[in-house]
Amino acid sequence: MTVHHLNQLLLVCSLVLLVAVAAVRISSRSGLPSLLVYLGIGMAMGQDGLGHINFSNAALTQVIGYAALVVILAEGGLGTKWKEIRPALPAASALALGGVAVSVGITATAAHLLIGLEWRQALIIGAVVSSTDAAAVFSVLRRIPLPARVTGVLEAESGFNDAPVVILVVAFSTAGPVEHWYFLVGEIALELAIGAAIGLAVGWLGAWGLRHVALPASGLYPIAVMAIAVTAYATGALAHGSGFLAVYLASLVLGNARLPHSPATRGFADGLGWIAQIGMFVLLGLLVVPHEMGDDVVPALLVGLILTMVARPLGVLLCLTPFRVPWQEQVLMSWAGLRGAVPIILATIPMVNGVENSRRIFNIVFVLVVVYTLVQGPTLPWLARRLGLGRGDETADLGIESAPLERLRGHLLSMAIPEGSRMNGVEIRELRLPAGAAVTLVVREGKSFVPGPATVLARGDELLVVATDPVRDAAERRLRAVGQGGKLADWLGESGNGPRQSAAERIGPGGDGPLKGRALRRRGARKAGSR
Repeated sequence: MTVHHLNQLLLVCSLVLLVAVAAVRISSRSGLPSLLVYLGIGMAMGQDGLGHINFSNAALTQVIGYAALVVILAEGGLGTKWKEIRPALPAASALALGGVAVSVGITATAAHLLIGLEWRQALIIGAVVSSTDAAAVFSVLRRIPLPARVTGVLEAESGFNDAPVVILVVAFSTAGPVEHWYFLVGEIALELAIGAAIGLAVGWLGAWGLRHVALPASGLYPIAVMAIAVTAYATGALAHGSGFLAVYLASLVLGNARLPHSPATRGFADGLGWIAQIGMFVLLGLLVVPHEMGDDVVPALLVGLILTMVARPLGVLLCLTPFRVPWQEQVLMSWAGLRGAVPIILATIPMVNGVENSRRIFNIVFVLVVVYTLVQGPTLPWLARRLGLGRGDETADLGIESAPLERLRGHLLSMAIPEGSRMNGVEIRELRLPAGAAVTLVVREGKSFVPGPATVLARGDELLVVATDPVRDAAERRLRAVGQGGKLADWLGESGNGPRQSAAERIGPGGDGPLKGRALRRRGARKAGSR
């Protein structure tokens, strides 16, 4: 590859990202999972589309898909609240193991009897489509106000069931006779145990280290958290355990450990998750050859119908009834078994291993995922309302980060009072900030408190000032003026117009760059008595 090729690649990738970002709005308005939009972009760029790109490297797609899935699971774990999934862990574990077993058996039988596939091929399809997709589940469910138990079960299931499904697909795709079922069960149990132990250990050690080691810049914390999550995956996989379970559990521990700059970390992980989804889905779309899929549409619809209407509901019924889950929640969980990129990525395993009719397996899985995601995703909110589960009165955490402040047209400023500042000894009310600005917090000698109008400021104090967008600059000028001239600083003459505040001096979510008092300068000062 030359520099010229690199320039072309960067141009194409940046344009694809921009189109994909714009397409998210279409996805959010229509209720469709974003994966369909991204797959469409990839197909449009492929050999049957406008781009005429001939891409058929299943091995590369599998490797990139695995890497993207690691990032997606890490983002999902960081955003999952332990208090919500803790009560749901037994039910989610039963659904991730028992539900997968029921789904594999029924779907494989249907693929063998209805469309005439050999048992090995039928078992591969049954295993591939039995895994719910973490990306689809996280993106769809977090937009629907569902009871915490339903959301907890579905999110934990999507994080747990990738591991046993990957083991089954690899076992069924390996040359030679399939091992006895008890060998597979033992292998699944061992890999899950190793992955769980490594994930919890790496997550705990990483959280402990980040709480006790002060990094020199806030931007290093998100990088460190993602590096710890990837370390959990790699360590688990190299130890012959489930790397996918390890990364999800490690991220779950990190996301609930109250680490420094956690809002910035979640925002960073969310951005990486979007990039992973876009790249993975576009690549999968490129791998598809639409003109070869005509004969596989009907078989895919039949298998998908059995999976959606028989296998998934029966698995949910058998696994959740012992936990006394109401029938309304069972119906919703049956319909919410969303498939996405994970089954399509797993369908590349038999292609890489040279399984007979592997291209047909891939086509059937692709059509099944697209069609039934197109049906299930948009109808899920409607079904939740019909079942009385889509209530809008569920409490939700407020995101204390830049996005809410921007939606409120507000700014959060931080200011430190240095030695020599005339703000020392000034009361809060004597700051005379413009209407729409207020001092909301004072940090003094390591302790924070909410100030009152008569609170006297002192050297070394750090102030948090909230200002609406129209008065943000005026509030900064007033603070500079008081720092120069004290409580009697003239509002018009002693404006304190020093150098404008740089972006690094503003405080945002997770940011820690203070507006230093040393930047205060006097311009056009008037005498104090002129006010």
